[in-house]
Amino acid sequence: MGKMTTYITILRGINVSGNRPIKMDALKVLCAKEGLTNTQTYIQSGNLVFQHEKKDPTEIETKLSSAIQKTFGFDVPVIVRDMTSWGKLISSNPFSVDPAKDEAFFHVTFLSDKPAAADLLKINTLVFKDDVFKIVGKEVFLYCPKGYGITKLNNGFFENKLKLQATTRNWKTVKQLWTMAEGI
Repeated sequence: MGKMTTYITILRGINVSGNRPIKMDALKVLCAKEGLTNTQTYIQSGNLVFQHEKKDPTEIETKLSSAIQKTFGFDVPVIVRDMTSWGKLISSNPFSVDPAKDEAFFHVTFLSDKPAAADLLKINTLVFKDDVFKIVGKEVFLYCPKGYGITKLNNGFFENKLKLQATTRNWKTVKQLWTMAEGI
């Protein structure tokens, strides 16, 4: 067996209002069947930390998405990042350097790929009253001071404008997943 790499993975749209239910224990069993080791889950919304032989994260995304389809019967977008890219994400949050911004209102929208240049040009011209976003690579950093629940900058907005799959996590979850991954 080769050297193990730690990955952080998020699933989109499971266990939301009773739709696409997946119990975390069942997800851990599925991960073990797929050769993923030391799998840990965080809350019920599809956050995983695991180890696997070093591979392209896209291969793991495809493998997990396919296994979820076969096992649970529905299509779930899967986003996988290795520790290096997750660490960069945490250190490059453009809103962290502004002491006037409360990190309780930070979110990260994870995109399935880097946006096309033309789509980036268009979306970056949009301005919203209170909410601010900054796209860095495959992530969208959000600051929503009135709360994520009411922002127009939701997954549907970014999927529509960037023609990519998107899923969002609050900053607390992003940091907690990092802590869990460091502990493996």
